[in-house]
Amino acid sequence: MLEQGFLKELGEKIEQGIAILRIYNDPEIYELERKRIFARAYIFVAHESEIPQPGDYVVRYVGDESYIVIRGEDGRIRALFNACRHRGMRLCRSEKGQAKTFLCPYHGWTYRNTGELIGVPAEKEAYGGRLDKAKWGLYEAPHVESYNGLIFVSLDPRAPSLKEYLGGMTWYLDLLTRRSSAGLEVIGAPQRWVVDVNWKLPAENFSSDAYHTLMTHRSLVQLGMAPSDPQFAMYGTHISAGNGHALGIGFIPEHLPLPPFLGYPEPVINALKRNYPSEAQVQVAEKMQFWHGTVFPNLSLLNAALPIPFLTFRVWRPMGPNRTEIWSWFLVERDAPEDFKRRSYETYVHTFGTSGVFEQDDVEIWRGITAMAGGPT
Repeated sequence: MLEQGFLKELGEKIEQGIAILRIYNDPEIYELERKRIFARAYIFVAHESEIPQPGDYVVRYVGDESYIVIRGEDGRIRALFNACRHRGMRLCRSEKGQAKTFLCPYHGWTYRNTGELIGVPAEKEAYGGRLDKAKWGLYEAPHVESYNGLIFVSLDPRAPSLKEYLGGMTWYLDLLTRRSSAGLEVIGAPQRWVVDVNWKLPAENFSSDAYHTLMTHRSLVQLGMAPSDPQFAMYGTHISAGNGHALGIGFIPEHLPLPPFLGYPEPVINALKRNYPSEAQVQVAEKMQFWHGTVFPNLSLLNAALPIPFLTFRVWRPMGPNRTEIWSWFLVERDAPEDFKRRSYETYVHTFGTSGVFEQDDVEIWRGITAMAGGPT
C-alpha cells in the first residue's frame, strides 16, 4: 500500500506539471527501480570480443548482483550468479580470466565453467553420500542473448526475446555495429569510476539531450576541440525507438566543412557499404556527424569525431539513489587500419575517458543536479 500511495502521489504531481527533482535522488524510487526495472529489463554486460575462447570470462553486474559472464567449454555464453550454492560466498574474485573450473574459497565446492557442481570435499563424510550434485549447480540467468556481439542479460524468466526487446533500436544499432564483416572488438579493459550522480541523468543525457552541448561544452568549441559552431550537436534529429530506447543523430550542416562518414578511413567506408542491411543506412551514415543514444535502461553509446572518429559504450551501474559506477568501453572495427585504431583510442581517452574533457564537463553537471535533488522538492 505504501508503494501504491507513493506512485499515485508522484503521478499526480507530474500531471500537474510540478517539477519533481526527487526522482533523481530518492531512496524509495531507487528501490522501485531495482525491483521493476533492473530485475526485468535486458542489461548489457559484455561484448563477445571480451570472451572469445572457451573458458574466457568477465565478472559483471546486473544492478547490485554479480555475475560471471563466461563462454563455456561447449561454446555457449552464460551468466552465472557469482555465489557458491553452499553458503553464498562470492565464487570468483578476479575481474576477468580463463578458467575450466571455479573453486569456492570457503568450503572448496568446485564448479565446471558451465555451472555444474563437480566437486565437494569430504562429500561422503559431510553428507553421507546423499548429496545430489546435479541439483546444486550455479544459478544461471534465464536469458543471455547477443545482438551483433553485444551480450545482454535479463533476470526475468518471462522476458521477451532480446530482438523483440530492442525493437526499432536494432536499425540504429546496425549503424555502429555492422560497419565491418569482422565485427567490433573491445580494446583494453573497460574504464571504471564512481561518481555521486543518479544513474538516470547520464542515461537521459545520452538519449535525448543534444541541446546541452551549446553551454556545457562551449569552452571546448572555443578551444577547437569540437566543431566551430556551438550549436553543432543540434543539427539533427531525436528518435524514440520504442520500449524506452532513444537516440539522437546529428547531421552535417552545410556551413560546417565536415567529412562524410564521420571521417572513417576508406577501408571502413567500403566495408559498411557492403555490410549495412539497407541503402538507407548507408545514406544516413554518410551524412552523420555523431550518434548518441541509450538502450533502456542504462546502456549508452556514442559515436563521434573529435576530430578522429571513436566509438564508446557505457553502462551506468546504479549503486544507490545518488551514486553510480560508470563503465566505459572503447570499441573499433576489428579489421580497421592499426594506425587508425591507435588514434581513435587516443581521441576517446582525451575526450570521454575517465578524465576526458567532455566527460568532466558532463559529470560536474550531473553531480550538481543530484545534489539539489536530495532536497525536499
